[in-house]
Amino acid sequence: MARTLLGALLNRASTAAQTPVPFASRSASYSGGLFGASRTAEGQMRAMSAVGTLFAIVDRTANATALVDWKLWRKAKSGRAEDRTEVTAHAALDLWNRPNPFMPRQEFVESFQQHQDLTGEAWWVIAKRPGINLPLEMWPVRPDRMTPVPSRDNFLAGYVYTSPDGEQIPLELDEVIQLRRPNPLDPYRGLSPVLSILPDLDTSRYASEWSRAFFVNSAQPGGIIEVPQALSDDQFDELRDRWNEQHRGVGNAHRVAILEHGKWVDRTISQRDMQFVELRGATADRIREAYGISKTAIGDFEDINRASALAAKSWFAEQQTIPRLERIKAALNHELLPLFGATAQGLEFDYEPPTPPDPEIEAQQLTARSAAAAVLVREGFDPAGVLSAVGLPEIPYAGRPAAPGPSALVAAWDDAVASLLGEDIEAAQRWVAVAVDDDNTCGPCAENDGKTYRNRAMAYQDYPGGSGYIHCVGAKYGNECRCKVVKRGRKGEGS
Repeated sequence: MARTLLGALLNRASTAAQTPVPFASRSASYSGGLFGASRTAEGQMRAMSAVGTLFAIVDRTANATALVDWKLWRKAKSGRAEDRTEVTAHAALDLWNRPNPFMPRQEFVESFQQHQDLTGEAWWVIAKRPGINLPLEMWPVRPDRMTPVPSRDNFLAGYVYTSPDGEQIPLELDEVIQLRRPNPLDPYRGLSPVLSILPDLDTSRYASEWSRAFFVNSAQPGGIIEVPQALSDDQFDELRDRWNEQHRGVGNAHRVAILEHGKWVDRTISQRDMQFVELRGATADRIREAYGISKTAIGDFEDINRASALAAKSWFAEQQTIPRLERIKAALNHELLPLFGATAQGLEFDYEPPTPPDPEIEAQQLTARSAAAAVLVREGFDPAGVLSAVGLPEIPYAGRPAAPGPSALVAAWDDAVASLLGEDIEAAQRWVAVAVDDDNTCGPCAENDGKTYRNRAMAYQDYPGGSGYIHCVGAKYGNECRCKVVKRGRKGEGS
């Protein structure tokens, strides 16, 4: 049965154009009229190629959804996403990456996402081989060719696919996956934003055709040729043909008209009076409102800078792409994976986040995590566990590094300054260690009491921040170091 459907799918391109559309597909409760904006699924799909704003929206959202990468994961017992294990080899992953011999995943996703955005529905038909109860291929099919079969007892009995030549093929529940935007009036079908803007779509097309006719018909809104008496058929045809030959078309606009036995009566309506530019702009706004999408999202940039552009990309990913990805994710995990039986137990598909990184926020987060890690390590927590707890990558911990010594350049500079001032090296010793001398003073602190340092950098090597000797052993006995370094005056001066 599925192979019969597959043959119908492969042949649909060659037969669809020759096969009359069934009456049920052509009928519409909304009399959209000239440009085919009807309430049928086919009419909604045709609207994409009829209105530029609608095309831009559907094309942008479908492309953004199709470009996102997917991975297959084995769930962790903890239930946390960060503890999952990636699965790189599985039949379900192969099927998702190559749904059928004619479509890679990107084209497959883009195709059914167009259906989803235009009709509120997307359909995947699963092809299997006789005797092998595993999905081998997936095909996106047009929503107007799929019909759910309701069941009084089980809600849904199956589906019927109508091929381009009119053949009706029944399908089982495990042969079809439907994605839909819920319809409040019909639990079996989806709801399309196109339905809410059908009059606006027609308005846009009418305005476009009117503008085109303006240029085709002499680049004038039109007028009337009045003649004093009735014309014979031959005279009428001759007048019409001569007028069209001399005045129709942009190249003949504003040519002087010479009329025999008649006069030209101009109409009062002008292109400016109709204000079609404003009308089409207002229609585009209505279309964007229906899809909840901004001008920036479809490439209309006005007064935008780098920060606002980055914010617009994040907004589009969060409000437009992620909801579509979540609908696909639910279909993959709850309908496709169970078809693979026990081999898919504990597995789940998930998409890579489409939200672009914000460098400023990332820098702030890195600074905050590093500060938190430093505090925890200083309090005695295990460094390896600290990195994992604050979300930093594993980094080998080699202990607290020794403070770097003064460079030879700094020492030479100090010596040169002392020589210029006529002072010897001893006089240039500007920092001195001061220890509290009592029974609680440890040996290293007492020995270093009075030591002089050439500059603050050298003094702070032994006394970080200006206090607390690094070799003090008083902490072993519960005593904090009370030593410090102070800056003293030059020889003969007070400190």
